[in-house]
Amino acid sequence: MDRAIDLSRRGMRAGEGGPFGAVIVRGEEIVAEGVNRVIATRDPTNHAEVIAIREASRALGSFDLSGCELYANAEPCPMCLGAIYWARLDAVYFANSRDDAAEIGFDDSMIYEELDKDVDKRRIPFEHRPHPRARAVFDEWLATEDKTQY
Repeated sequence: MDRAIDLSRRGMRAGEGGPFGAVIVRGEEIVAEGVNRVIATRDPTNHAEVIAIREASRALGSFDLSGCELYANAEPCPMCLGAIYWARLDAVYFANSRDDAAEIGFDDSMIYEELDKDVDKRRIPFEHRPHPRARAVFDEWLATEDKTQY
């Protein structure tokens, strides 16, 4: 946790992004680290947790990070939460809560609220447009016998 906190301060002071840092460990070994780099890269997905997950996947040569844990200086946002579940991390430990983050201007409550709404009631319009060619790609995936499921 201390390393994640140190990273959050370093990234913030360097002007890379918000005050967020994350570390992925396996056993006693740090596998990967990340700092928020949204500002530096002009990429809204470059959160500390996502960067750490990308680096850990490269370092371990796998998209499955079972056996690893994530330490973050703040509760992961909804986007990072999705990445954490896709990566299959064993546990997440965080210092500051989502309410603490909201107090300093990083309020994710709108996103959590939007996720609970029906698709047609969200702030950003979402429209389901079924297409037979799109379905055909899914059907091909389903029929592929040697696929790597994740």
